[in-house]
Amino acid sequence: MEHIWLKHYPKGVPTTINPDAFHSIMDVFEQSVSSFADRPAYTSMGVSLTYKEVDTLSKHFAGYLQNHLNMEKGQRLALMMPNLLQYPIALFGAMRAGITIVNVNPLYTPRELTHQLNDSGTTAIVILENFAHTLDACIQNTPIKHVITTEIGDLFPNPKRFIVNSVVKYIKKMVPAHNLTGTTCFNKVLKKGKRRLFHPVTLNTHDIAFLQYTGGTTGVSKGAALTHRNMLANMQQADAWTSFEPGKETIVTALPLYHIFALTANGLIMMRNGGCNLLITNPRDIPLFIKTLMKQKFTAITGVNTLFNALMNHPSFSKIDFSSLKLSLGGGMAVQQDVAKRWKELTGCVLAEAYGLTEASPAVCINPLDGRDFNGSIGLPLPSTEVKVLDDNGNECPLNKEGDLHVKGPQVMKEYWQRPKETKEILSNDGWLNTGDMAKIDENGYVYIVSRKKDMIIVSGFNVYPNEIEDVTALHEGVLECAAIGIPDEKSGERIKLFIVKKDPSLTRDIILEHCKQNLVDYKCPKEIEFRDELPKTNVGKILHRALRTDDTKDFSKELKKNLDKSASEVSHDQKTQ
Repeated sequence: MEHIWLKHYPKGVPTTINPDAFHSIMDVFEQSVSSFADRPAYTSMGVSLTYKEVDTLSKHFAGYLQNHLNMEKGQRLALMMPNLLQYPIALFGAMRAGITIVNVNPLYTPRELTHQLNDSGTTAIVILENFAHTLDACIQNTPIKHVITTEIGDLFPNPKRFIVNSVVKYIKKMVPAHNLTGTTCFNKVLKKGKRRLFHPVTLNTHDIAFLQYTGGTTGVSKGAALTHRNMLANMQQADAWTSFEPGKETIVTALPLYHIFALTANGLIMMRNGGCNLLITNPRDIPLFIKTLMKQKFTAITGVNTLFNALMNHPSFSKIDFSSLKLSLGGGMAVQQDVAKRWKELTGCVLAEAYGLTEASPAVCINPLDGRDFNGSIGLPLPSTEVKVLDDNGNECPLNKEGDLHVKGPQVMKEYWQRPKETKEILSNDGWLNTGDMAKIDENGYVYIVSRKKDMIIVSGFNVYPNEIEDVTALHEGVLECAAIGIPDEKSGERIKLFIVKKDPSLTRDIILEHCKQNLVDYKCPKEIEFRDELPKTNVGKILHRALRTDDTKDFSKELKKNLDKSASEVSHDQKTQ
């Protein structure tokens, strides 16, 4: 297809970037810590670390990995924590030592954690003590040899560090008991590393920076091997589009940095520009979140549709100072038109929608940031990115015709880690990635996601795959058959509904929910369960998920519109009365 989207690029945005401008992420990092040494890099709970401090502490961390754990280039280190000051120290410290980062969702169950650690061959982990009990339950079945534990306030100055850690552990009782032995606390790691110089490691563009786990087009969690070149390319592509002012930006980082969206859009782009990440450790605590936003001016915010909606539905939202806000970016899931409209009305800033996937580091398309109203598209392909839509026969579709969306660019992953068969199924020999999404391209080059060809469910921006839910459910001896689908939800975008045919007549909803909670992270657990005598199937016995979805959602659109109108009315009333 002719690159028609280039004709509609915002002024000043280049059509291409040079993915080989740097050898590694550390090249960019070292430039930034030199240029912006005294600028705050990360702020958490009122405590900031400058670029110079991040530089120093990450060297100490690298020294510990090399001299005390004898870790070498290419080995894997897992990071299992929310947005804390410790995250960038461990991230850049490990990267300095040539270590590949394996990001782990802290809310994973032992089953999920076991799979990821084994599949990646990870031998060391940094874990927030709040989640150490999960590792304790499965560490004997993993390759983990070294465990570094940390507490929320570890990088805070005293007495704040002591107070925060004591409140979390003894007052709020947020640290379940565990029996992990032979662990080392984060601050001791830094002290020991300080006494031993780290040895710089030569990195090149094709070294793997991250094993970022995703279900891909199936529910088997696979590690997308994202090279330094992949990440550098996407960093430059998105940075060219956003045009941040070096040393003058503060971005609200509510999405977890272990998620590919925040990792690139917040972590790497801000690092390149000397920006500050305002870290939100628990974005579900909306009242505390809003109090944080009221204390500090910010110029950018990223999030998913559900986050923006939750913020706007809080009565104190209007008290936030949005005078400096110039970028609001929604991704991870579809941005709803009503949410985008209200966001612009209340903040004065357009909520721009972007599109990406883990296998593309992640950004593929983004809407212009020139103040235009919400248009329902995912925007235009980023510089040096190609897109095409193919029909079932592999032929390119004409404009405005729906088909399979394929993308190509320097940000597309190298492979699925040690899975050549699955890699071949999604990535062609000439570099085209089959996204699994159905889309169309209009005459101006704007891309519209029509539906997902795969059965993937998106819950608050996180991918959930029906067959994983079904596999876990089927392990229960009382289940004969089961099927999971996603149904619309005004808060999370989609929620999971589980259909079950009983083997044991005494099987109940509560029994299934407890079984799922023991094996699945919360957002993967079904919110609705329906027992049926049989499930719809094809003539060869395959369960018809589409039939279940059609059955269940036929009346939902009216209900959703009514609830959204009600929410908008309530927000409007709040604005008038304040």
